[in-house]
Amino acid sequence: MKKVIFALLFLFPLSTFYAPHSFSLPAEDIQMVTDAQYFDVAKKMIQEAKSSIRVMMYEMVYYNKHPNSPSNILIRELIDAKKRGVKVEVILEVREGEDRTTKNNRLSGKILSEGGVEVIYDLLLKTTHAKLMVVDMEVILLGSANWTFAGLTKNHEVSVLIRSKEVAKELIDYFNQVKATGTKSQKKE
Repeated sequence: MKKVIFALLFLFPLSTFYAPHSFSLPAEDIQMVTDAQYFDVAKKMIQEAKSSIRVMMYEMVYYNKHPNSPSNILIRELIDAKKRGVKVEVILEVREGEDRTTKNNRLSGKILSEGGVEVIYDLLLKTTHAKLMVVDMEVILLGSANWTFAGLTKNHEVSVLIRSKEVAKELIDYFNQVKATGTKSQKKE
């Protein structure tokens, strides 16, 4: 009996310490967004944004040699949204050194910054692997697609479109936590 009590006293605090933080939130609507559908959904969300757009992306590529590539269009849509008065913030992954993702994100970040978009690079010691967009504190696009040519046209990608103020609030809080630890992009890098 003493062993059982000891085990419970020892394991209970460990289980509460190591238990994942999860909870349920209400959503008005949830839709699957697969493969190349992502581009049309993301573009429409950006074009219809009225007050705010927050994007957190592992890799965002601007292709100088292919101006009409899907990711270039989405990047230009973010800049256009900023020009029409929408608050636009983007968090991008960077690492020490000059790996492909860091180079791509720094170029995209520079273009966005020059267009007036607030760009934040994450901590060098932490990988931001999220692919997330929250629009007008209510509509969320969350899934596996990076803003690359392959991610937007060729890959099998799965995302969900969620309409929920409660989910948006939690994701914006998370976005702001990551943003607070990052580094702002300078317009001239």
